[in-house]
Amino acid sequence: MSEKILDVRNLQVHFQVDHKLVAAVDGISFELNRGQTLGIVGESGSGKSVTSLAVMRLVPSPPGVISGGEIFFRQLRDGTTSKPIDLLKLSEAQSQQYRGRQISMIFQEPMSSLNPVYTCGFQLVEAIRQHQRISKAEARRQAIALLQEVKLIPRDEELQQRYLSEKGLQLQDRGSQRYINQQKQAFLDRYPHQLSGGQIQRVMIAMAICSDPAVLIADEPTTALDVTVQATILDLLRELRDARGMSIIFVTHDLGIIAEIADTVAVMYQGKIVESGPVQQIYTAPQHPYTKGLLACRPHPERRLKYLPTVADFMEAVSDLAGKTILREKLHSATLSQEVTETELEQRNRLQQRSPLLAVENLQVFFPIRGAFGQTARYLPAVNDVSFAVYPGETLGLVGESGCGKTTLGRALLRLIQPTGGRIFFDQREITTLPQQRLRQLRRDMQMIFQDPYSSLDPRMSVGAAVIEPMRIHASERNERQRRQRAAYLLERVGLRPDWMGRYPHEFSGGQRQRVCIARALALNPRFIICDESVSALDVSVQAQVLNLLKELQSEFDLTYIFISHDLGVVKFMSDRIMVMNRGKIEEIGSAESIYRAPQQPYTRQLIAAIPAGSPPVVRKGSAPAR
Repeated sequence: MSEKILDVRNLQVHFQVDHKLVAAVDGISFELNRGQTLGIVGESGSGKSVTSLAVMRLVPSPPGVISGGEIFFRQLRDGTTSKPIDLLKLSEAQSQQYRGRQISMIFQEPMSSLNPVYTCGFQLVEAIRQHQRISKAEARRQAIALLQEVKLIPRDEELQQRYLSEKGLQLQDRGSQRYINQQKQAFLDRYPHQLSGGQIQRVMIAMAICSDPAVLIADEPTTALDVTVQATILDLLRELRDARGMSIIFVTHDLGIIAEIADTVAVMYQGKIVESGPVQQIYTAPQHPYTKGLLACRPHPERRLKYLPTVADFMEAVSDLAGKTILREKLHSATLSQEVTETELEQRNRLQQRSPLLAVENLQVFFPIRGAFGQTARYLPAVNDVSFAVYPGETLGLVGESGCGKTTLGRALLRLIQPTGGRIFFDQREITTLPQQRLRQLRRDMQMIFQDPYSSLDPRMSVGAAVIEPMRIHASERNERQRRQRAAYLLERVGLRPDWMGRYPHEFSGGQRQRVCIARALALNPRFIICDESVSALDVSVQAQVLNLLKELQSEFDLTYIFISHDLGVVKFMSDRIMVMNRGKIEEIGSAESIYRAPQQPYTRQLIAAIPAGSPPVVRKGSAPAR
């Protein structure tokens, strides 16, 4: 029988907002057994992260307060458990005996969790010595062992084999141990900015497990990571859980990821747990309409849907006789499951019979790498001899991992980055060396939706002014009154209220800000839009809304897209053709169906294998679900 290690009962967390108490967590209860992974899933604002912070006693006060409930924890020492302790009744000094030692946490933003002015090794050693009374030398030894455990530093045997192969030796010599120590120290001396997102997340995992905790809370540890990096992080967490006998609370907005790692699932909505149970039960027989919506709104690569269902298609909020708001399941129509027909696919394929709107020939973008004295030591090929065409009215999906050159290619097409070589043609006119004055005129027809909507909007400018600004720059529309009318129309068309024009970016959610960016991109009636990771950091339900919106706008305004993403499932839903990039080159290009059904390159097969399961028929405990 499984041993209960954490028992949360009727937990309540409130926040003071505009002189009112708002319930962020509203009376939830759940249990966690030893060696088990509990997945907590829900959209932004559902209370997932606040629940995690409450367990750690890290709810910011003010404005937050844990207003009720109990959190019983059984302390583990020498393989035995003690009497349950209510963590909420401990003083702050007593809480520090548990926080980080017995219960540890991986935070959502790894880059903001590390201090940029200190090396990763220094910060890991500091975390180890915070919980153990040991020397710096011993802490450093433990830090190296932890980084090897999370597979950031190769094992000693691998480093020794690498040394022998580089030197062409068969037997170990005196220099091998020196080489091994140098390689270990070199990684400890790296700063956070010198690591990729996946590497930083592994450093945070090493920091979280340094005191061998009984419970590890992982708060959105894979958000915005490439699907391949995401898969390796999930594999790593499973391995650590099994090797150390840890329990894990895995927090995410994506039920597809939960299927890969969790044993049991708790679905949260507006501060409450609306459904919970074993992962297979939740996937095969969900009971609550919110759970059904979350399962349905993620793109399913096996199916080619016309419309991506959203949570709103499965449930609605209504008032009962007492005036209390309750959730009710919608009787959704069969249109939600309509698939693209063969005839429609053939019509989309005929788009390629027209002259290309955009043609690229042997495009190159090289970045200089500086040497020790500031001179250019070598060039890094970010985009290396790329050729392709995009046809009017089609969507070309561009997929690949971070660093493959996707964003650099997109910016080079708009001449935001000057190409090193090759030629770019738009509407049969070469634009590679177009002067700035004519380039500004061209940009009326070529627009871009950037990855981070918050950083691409001026925080001092209202959203109405942000949409109107391109019209002023290009003298579009006759007067200011017509510009405001068009801005209001565009905001309404992307699902925002026109009377919100006076609001500022910080007053909107991530999905709403992305809609503002889409409205701004449409302000000048462009013909061609590059969508650069425009949905990568959004909840799956909001992501579905934005993807549907982009398809509707394409049909209404006769738009041509290049849709950039690291998620092949999302790209397949959006695209007519898919182009796979790796290390600055095109691996393969073809129709969305052929790329997914019969990939020609090992790299493409790797991307497909890393797609999280949408609704698996069978879930195998401790391993990825059957696809």
